[in-house]
Amino acid sequence: MKLIHRIGYYLGGFSIGLIVLAFFLSGKKTSCDYSPNARTIKNISIKKKMYSDVAMTTMNRHNIDTLIVSELIKTGDVNFSESDTKSEGCKTYLIENTYKDENLELQIKNCDSTATILSLKFLNDIE
Repeated sequence: MKLIHRIGYYLGGFSIGLIVLAFFLSGKKTSCDYSPNARTIKNISIKKKMYSDVAMTTMNRHNIDTLIVSELIKTGDVNFSESDTKSEGCKTYLIENTYKDENLELQIKNCDSTATILSLKFLNDIE
């Protein structure tokens, strides 16, 4: 069999496989969350969120609602060097993001069934 025929059969089978794969995966919520940052963000995002008094005060002062906080979590980056990931029970994560061109840090306590936003800290604020 000539090399060109082999390549043709390979590409034909490969394209049929891609079409079958697209058919089976269409309509499903499949995602590739394999990085530690993506897994942590997804884990926090799917849980019921609770807010501490400090976080609520900061949110009221800057006119931030819970929908914005959820979006800040989903688009943020976890700073693992500043996070407490070694705890047995609840782990505490520091998520960094920007809001209205200001750097923001969210400190979140991630437990089994809830995620508690402990604080929102604007790094440009002087207090």
